[in-house]
Amino acid sequence: MTDFLSSWNDTSTKQKILNFVTSVTDENDEDYLPTLQRIAVFDNDGTLWCEKPMYIQLDFLLRKLAQQAESDASLRSKQPWKSAWEKDFAWLGNAVTMHYQGDDSDLQVLLSGILTISDGQIVDRIEIEARDFIETTTHPTLGLLYRDCTYQPMLELLQYLEANGFTNYIVSGGGRDFMRGFSNQLYSVPRERVIGSTLAYRYMVDEKGVDSIVQRAEMDVVDDGPGKPIQIWNIIGRRPILAAGNSNGDLQMLNFAGGSSLPALRLLVVHDDADREFDYQAGAEKVIESAQSNNWTSISIKRDWQRIFPV
Repeated sequence: MTDFLSSWNDTSTKQKILNFVTSVTDENDEDYLPTLQRIAVFDNDGTLWCEKPMYIQLDFLLRKLAQQAESDASLRSKQPWKSAWEKDFAWLGNAVTMHYQGDDSDLQVLLSGILTISDGQIVDRIEIEARDFIETTTHPTLGLLYRDCTYQPMLELLQYLEANGFTNYIVSGGGRDFMRGFSNQLYSVPRERVIGSTLAYRYMVDEKGVDSIVQRAEMDVVDDGPGKPIQIWNIIGRRPILAAGNSNGDLQMLNFAGGSSLPALRLLVVHDDADREFDYQAGAEKVIESAQSNNWTSISIKRDWQRIFPV
């Protein structure tokens, strides 16, 4: 049989994945499940692709904030335009880290700015811009195009699961409209299986009679923390049996996998490879503790991955 997980080292982590998939696909095994119940959910940022020094979508949005500051000098002394203008990745990244540590003060400031650039944006156009952005923009420290900042071992895991009758979903705190622009291209996950945060929408018809769905400057769903299991249930209607994440915002999704009656594999990507990627635990303290106390499967980038990126 083809080794789908060729970029994984032959560690106990890889073996746990193989054993789990074998058990739920073998009709003679007590944990066997039909294909309808083989649901797998994956966080995106930090799980399927790189999230440091800041989220890729955040870079996309901050460039728009910087354009506003370029046109209006008065914005350059106000957050988040100040950090966007000065390319202060530390403040921006820390705002998200603080959120995962329970402090949303800076995140609310960041969101207030982002909402100003979202109002009236046509969703189809956002998808096109997202696809173009990852195809043409280079990561600030890795020297790779953003499209190549995906994790090769996780791409192989998605393929391996699909080959064994799983249905894969992306369940991310990132914007759904943004991720729909590239989910099939990068991950072979079709747009209808992307679950993410959303703004409120309105239906608009322009002077030429062309209709569109456009964003409003108002949050609708924040797909993070306890919001992830809620959205999984709303949209999929089943508990996943495999869940993969990397931060405190994934804790409830990982815990939700399997429930009390289904077999489950909970995967936590641990960023511990400063030489090839990044080494950090900030914003993941709670989920790391839970993984250890509940015997979930931790994926060490340093130990378990033979290679990290596709190129």
